[in-house]
Amino acid sequence: MAGDRELLAPSAAQVIAVSIAPHDLAVKTAQARRAFDGAALRGVCRLGEARPSLGDDVLLHAGPPLGDADVPHAIRNAAIHALVHGGRDAGAAAEALDRGAIRLAPAQDHGVVTPLAQVVSSAMPVFRVGDEADEVLAPLAESAPPALRFGSADPVCVVNLRAQAQWALDVLAGRLAEAPLPVVGWIERGLAAGDECHARVGVVNAAFRQALGELPADYARTIEDNANFVLPVLMAASAWALRRRGGSIAAAGGNGVEFGLRFPGDVGWRTVAATPPAGVYLPGREQAPVLGAVGDSPVIDFCGLGGQALAFAADLLAAWAEVLPPARELCAESLLEPDTGLVCRHRVVHSGRSPLVNLAMVDASAAGGLVGRGVYAPGVDLFRG
Repeated sequence: MAGDRELLAPSAAQVIAVSIAPHDLAVKTAQARRAFDGAALRGVCRLGEARPSLGDDVLLHAGPPLGDADVPHAIRNAAIHALVHGGRDAGAAAEALDRGAIRLAPAQDHGVVTPLAQVVSSAMPVFRVGDEADEVLAPLAESAPPALRFGSADPVCVVNLRAQAQWALDVLAGRLAEAPLPVVGWIERGLAAGDECHARVGVVNAAFRQALGELPADYARTIEDNANFVLPVLMAASAWALRRRGGSIAAAGGNGVEFGLRFPGDVGWRTVAATPPAGVYLPGREQAPVLGAVGDSPVIDFCGLGGQALAFAADLLAAWAEVLPPARELCAESLLEPDTGLVCRHRVVHSGRSPLVNLAMVDASAAGGLVGRGVYAPGVDLFRG
């Protein structure tokens, strides 16, 4: 992974010089339309209802299996919160984790995707996204920071999750079951307005909020104040697209220790050490330690959005100019399937260039939390057969 830092060498002038013709946006939009056609937000339920084989002693985390690695603080914090949400007190939850009474398993191995450090328990509500033949599940992003996905130790995360769970199960579940909401139109609107649909999703979230129609005022306000509310829906739709479109990559994500891929037909994951994303720190967080790449959200980038759509996100190009690769390397089309825009591992190997993944920077200390935002690039060797 030593090459990652070279790939992300500063090149501000070249990056800002990138110009995108309307034709390029039309191509990207057409690819997204083909990749995500048929994917819809179909409902909300508790994870245990959709995956009854997962007991109360199983928590799902992002990326490949953790194996014998020490559980990162951020994931541990999120795991304790998940168990507290399920009815345990924090002390009992921590003790159960420490004595191995709780099993941690990769979410994508169970048809689930989860953002950053967030873990999912059987008691937690999940979005159901896909079509009648196949669905992928994803947990709710309960609030802006502090939040579960950032691995925050703040107990308010559970308070916010419980409020969102009640609203989602009482208000959204029945409505979505009667009238599923197609996802692709939100993506199209986002791309046209400068959202690359991963790090920047404000326009997509507004389109999602509009599609939900009338909501209780307090509930509506929490969605509008949390631009990332839509992110798990996009993640689930992307994981669905990777499965349904017959691409060369079936799963992608990091657990803070390792970053991994699964190819179609693989039982296990192919992994490398997860280095931290290179990015821009939040004010006052410049000295915080950063966890290695974590989260299942790279499925978005591997569907041609996120890091493969940075050229359409002028705000991010400007904000991340000092950590992005040269402008010529932001032209991702040579890495993508021409029809669907999905990352093709064979094209990655042939080009010798890695796809970019837009990722939040998570505090690696016991406090957890959001440190900044940036990009990660797995080594090309990971894509070889």
